[in-house]
Amino acid sequence: MTDELSMAIEADFPMYVVVDEESGDVLVAAEDVEGFFVAPEEEAPEVVFLRAHEVNRGRRRAEDAVLEIVNRRREKIGEYFIGRVVLGDVGTESSDGKISSVPYRFFGNRCEYPGAAKIWRRWALDVAMEKGEWLQWPTSHHSAWLHVVQNAWFTSNHRAARYGVDDVAHLDGAQISTKSGFFCALGEAVNGPGGYFGSNLDALADCISSSFGEGRPPVKIVWRNFRVSQESLDRTFMDSVMEVMREFHADVTIC
Repeated sequence: MTDELSMAIEADFPMYVVVDEESGDVLVAAEDVEGFFVAPEEEAPEVVFLRAHEVNRGRRRAEDAVLEIVNRRREKIGEYFIGRVVLGDVGTESSDGKISSVPYRFFGNRCEYPGAAKIWRRWALDVAMEKGEWLQWPTSHHSAWLHVVQNAWFTSNHRAARYGVDDVAHLDGAQISTKSGFFCALGEAVNGPGGYFGSNLDALADCISSSFGEGRPPVKIVWRNFRVSQESLDRTFMDSVMEVMREFHADVTIC
């Protein structure tokens, strides 16, 4: 990640918005959140929204709430269905009109990828993705990057299909050290930076078969340093990937 992006990622704008799904009412819009992007074993009853720009004190509960991730232009780029929420004791208001903390008791699921919070902040900047940007994050964040890619992809009404215009997708096995990294690399190779093309073997099959079903030619893949991928990843996984590719007539060149 460039220094410019690293600095901008802390920008203060309300990127977390909780909305009542039935009425469309905004319950809270805040710059940050604690307790939502956590590992399952670390879940707490309350999720706290920090530096809130608005809070609907008249709606203390909702049965079908949705947490939306929005960018600088207040456009929705990600979404989580969270179900029932109940408002707790609201914090103090600062001189700039922001409310320090707005706690909600959550009864639904959280996001199980702690690293996704920082990655969402990067996506919310509304700055074009750089090629290979996912590689600039620690390996431990690859699964979180893939999660954000998948969530953002379907939130923007894309389907599990090939949208890229390149005839050939290039993969470099030297850059792939995790299963999540493989899908990050494949999504970028097929659909461009930040692109999605599966997050597991079943999803990969859906993407390939959907693209082929639209009358487009089977995807062509040139996979350099394939042996490095075999050494880094589970051989059974690699065999399964190649089996899916063959089943749906993907043209794979190994070198």
